Amino acid sequence: MPATTLGLSPISCGIARLFRYVDEGTLFTRPTFARLRALLDNYNRQTGQEEAVTATEAEEQEAFLAEIFATPVLATLTRFFLAKGLYASEAEFQKDLKTMWFGMYSRSSGKATDSSGFEHVFHGEIKKGKVSGFHNWVHYYELEKAGQINYLSYSYNGPWTTYPDILAIQYRWSSYLKSVGSFFIGSSPEFEVAVYTLCFKARPDRL
Repeated sequence: MPATTLGLSPISCGIARLFRYVDEGTLFTRPTFARLRALLDNYNRQTGQEEAVTATEAEEQEAFLAEIFATPVLATLTRFFLAKGLYASEAEFQKDLKTMWFGMYSRSSGKATDSSGFEHVFHGEIKKGKVSGFHNWVHYYELEKAGQINYLSYSYNGPWTTYPDILAIQYRWSSYLKSVGSFFIGSSPEFEVAVYTLCFKARPDRL
């Protein structure tokens, strides 16, 4: 992704926004970005509160999965998994990936079915009064633009000339602190799903 589609503020303090420029017309009209953004209003960020998936939300999940599986990125990942014998068929992988990312589970010691892989990674959650997860730059950008993020500082190895790259950041989401967080900058939804899925399947519980 060319660097001209994004711009980061060089100031690391609580009076500035992290993003000073995003070419929404170029990026957010891309099918996978559009499907991702449709999912981001489906979640209750507070852990410990029961969540239910509506029919509309289930349709949005299916649309997102169909879109990312139509990309070369997921095609490459599928071929890799099949070649390594991790799955017997493309259909088996697609079914497992859906469960992996959208299957609901408890992040509150069984008190409620309140989380999913997608919610934790792409949306973010509040657990014990702090931000948990939240590793997606698009959602961060949307919240910062809406005035719901108070950007405090970041650290990176720039200046960058191309994207994606990785940024470490500190911020508040409403009143909730993320003391140390990180996410890719400029990455596509399909890239992030592919990278995290590859790590989860190929090197579980390891770096």
